[in-house]
Amino acid sequence: MLTVLVQIEACINSRPITPLSSDPNDFSPLTPGHFLIGRRLTSNSEPDLTLIKENLLSRWQRVQQVTQHFWKRWSKEHLNTLQQRNKWRQRSQEVLQAGTPVLLKEENLHPLCWRMGVILEVHPGQDGLIRTATIKTSTGIVTRATNRICPFPTEDFEQDRSKGGRNVQDRPVPLV
Repeated sequence: MLTVLVQIEACINSRPITPLSSDPNDFSPLTPGHFLIGRRLTSNSEPDLTLIKENLLSRWQRVQQVTQHFWKRWSKEHLNTLQQRNKWRQRSQEVLQAGTPVLLKEENLHPLCWRMGVILEVHPGQDGLIRTATIKTSTGIVTRATNRICPFPTEDFEQDRSKGGRNVQDRPVPLV
């Protein structure tokens, strides 16, 4: 059980917080792992065991299966929380523009792997709303629909601060 919890901890601490540098060619994210051990967390790639029946697995394979189930669910839910669902607001259209760092939703990534990119160009549909974007990644240039793109949350944070919004860090800290 301890092994499963340590691997789940690594999954959570591998999530990208923001790009590590402002260089558009550097696709390394800053993660909680950088604060814990000074570098990005890594893992060995294991074969996908999520579809194998439990009674056919050894104990180690069962540990890996539990970790893979957690990773698939957690990464999907985490990306969904980052992705804005702004049907009635136009702010999401303002966030997606050339130069915006984004995370790409990918189905079959190994645990602790996140695919990052930078938007090169946005493509509006016939209704004038942005429907797809051309994105530069570490492996090349791809085109993705906006529902497969998640801008980093820091973009909204900066926009809210520039409009005079307050956040937890702006509040005075009581002295004890």
